[in-house]
Amino acid sequence: MRGSEEVSNWMNMFRWIVKLIRDEYGIDEAKLTRTATIEQDLALSLEQIEQILETIQEAFSIKFPPGALDELVRLEELCLLASWLAGFYKKPEFLGAGFAESARAINPRAAA
Repeated sequence: MRGSEEVSNWMNMFRWIVKLIRDEYGIDEAKLTRTATIEQDLALSLEQIEQILETIQEAFSIKFPPGALDELVRLEELCLLASWLAGFYKKPEFLGAGFAESARAINPRAAA
């Protein structure tokens, strides 16, 4: 889906997510930086964020566990979480232990 087969590391994942948000929601790419906050800087609604997560899940055959939105503040965090679940990156340090455990349980490709 949408070139996801070309994604092989967290940097490619970040670029793929930036393009998704830019194309689907018309957000200027200049705002789509690693440090951009998802709700404030990008002004995405909860429904839009949920749609983005759904698209990422479908494209990479991963599952975000319940509470994923509670773990994410910045665009970079979304990218690192998706990359970890897809097996492209190590477990991000910002994740709570319980959340990481539940994420790993439903995503066999998530590395330690």
